[in-house]
This record gives sequence, structure tokens and C-alpha cells, in this order.
Amino acid sequence: MNVDAIAVAGEWIRHAPHHAPLLGRSQEAIDGRWQHGAAVRGLYLADTSVTAIAEWYRRLAELGLPPEHSIPHDHHVWKIDVELADLSTNERLAALGLSPPQPSRRTWTSFQHIGEQLWRTGWPGVLAPSAARPGSLIACVFDAGSWPPSGCDPVRAIEINAVPPPPTGMTT
Repeated sequence: MNVDAIAVAGEWIRHAPHHAPLLGRSQEAIDGRWQHGAAVRGLYLADTSVTAIAEWYRRLAELGLPPEHSIPHDHHVWKIDVELADLSTNERLAALGLSPPQPSRRTWTSFQHIGEQLWRTGWPGVLAPSAARPGSLIACVFDAGSWPPSGCDPVRAIEINAVPPPPTGMTT
């Protein structure tokens, strides 16, 4: 698979349940857009808090839950320094036969197939467009058994105690 690498460094945001430990993760392996939990776990991070909020709204819409049912919650800030597969543009996705991500689990299968192929060939993760906020990015860092994944360190938690306004340009 012909994919370019991109160095990704800085602080990224992970949505988390209120008072969840910074190093916490679900007991069960969960599926994500870029992987099946049974194959490999994924640490999903948003490029900004606004993107994390859009992804939170997307998830709530998918579950049919009103936002006030998920308040309070936290944003965990992670410092990352990793080299990921660069799938950050629609053109890069199209080169692998993928369309721009849509905010629905029903569209995940082809992304999971590509993500798992990348993981099996040694990629530590992918940098890709956010389905919930076009023009923004998410990182999925594969967790192949060592937690946290190499190059990823939790920094701090930020409590979100009120329903944030929906971000401009958000899609759910």
C-alpha cells in the first residue's frame, strides 16, 4: 500500500467520561473507524478541542442522546510525537479507494479494512479527516498491546461542566 508518512507532534484531545483516569481505557476492545477492537485497539485523538466537541456531538447523535445526558465529561489532553500514515486529505483517501468520512458507523467497514492493513504492515496509526468536522483532523494511534501507545503521553484532564455550543461546520 503506497502511503506517505507524516510526523505528528503536539497536544491532541481525547473525549473521556468524567473523572476517568488519564491512562484509562475501556475494559473491552472497542471498534473505531480505523480498526476493529478484536484486531487492534485504537487511541483516537482530535486536533483541537473544537474537533473533540464535534466528534462528541456526532457520537451522541448516533446514540440518540441529548447532550445534557453526557455532562459533565472531560477532555484529556495528550502529547503525541509519532509518525503516522498520512491520510489527511480526501485525495489521499481516494488513492486508497476511500471516500471522505461520513459521520456514521455504517460507513466504517472500508476504513477499518485499510486501517488494519496499515497496522499489519507496521504503521503505528493514521492521520485522517474528521467525519464530524470537515477541515479538521483526527489521529488514530494503534495500541498493539502496550498502553499507552509509543509516542503518546497523557498530560492533563479538562472538565467540561456545561453543554458546549455546537461547532461551526459540524456534521452529525
